[in-house]
Amino acid sequence: MIKNHSLNIGFTFGLTSSIITTLGLMVGLYSGTHSKPVVIGGILTIAIADAFSDALGIHISEESENRHTVKEIWLATVATFFSKLLFSLTFIIPVLLFKLLVAMIVSMAWGLSGLCLLSYTMARTQKTNPVRVIAEHLSIAAIVIILTHYVGRWISSTFGLHPGFNPQASLFRSEHDQARGFGDICNKILLNYLPVLPC
Repeated sequence: MIKNHSLNIGFTFGLTSSIITTLGLMVGLYSGTHSKPVVIGGILTIAIADAFSDALGIHISEESENRHTVKEIWLATVATFFSKLLFSLTFIIPVLLFKLLVAMIVSMAWGLSGLCLLSYTMARTQKTNPVRVIAEHLSIAAIVIILTHYVGRWISSTFGLHPGFNPQASLFRSEHDQARGFGDICNKILLNYLPVLPC
């Protein structure tokens, strides 16, 4: 981990937030629209807007503690902004390179791997059990993925959003089959990788 407290706070918060919120948004948009431009637009939007939001949140939080210097507060703010912005933008790469279903799987693998590495590093620094910390953080990520998938499906069915916004029935069936396959993947994540955490 980074030895500087302010940089460490900003980096860990920004990285964690970028993984959870970006994956949640991507899964929800994919399940609701199956549209690559929509998913890319969502990533860009959350990378910019949420980076500013998180940075401001950290800034106010550090100020409220009334024990940090102005320099420390701004270091945490800037570290949060850039870690959230830059890591969120990396999720665009698989969407640009692969078909959307494959890109979603690659993005989940990328995000969850980053979360595992961050959790392991934190556990080693704090001299706690890495397995428990990783399991705890992956469990939260899995819950977000499952919930946003079904929220996206619900929005699509309730408000009549057609997959890919394409009226052609053949494409609709193809994308709908992909959505069902993605739902199976989400269910497997929930059943196989959501551990029962010790009290």
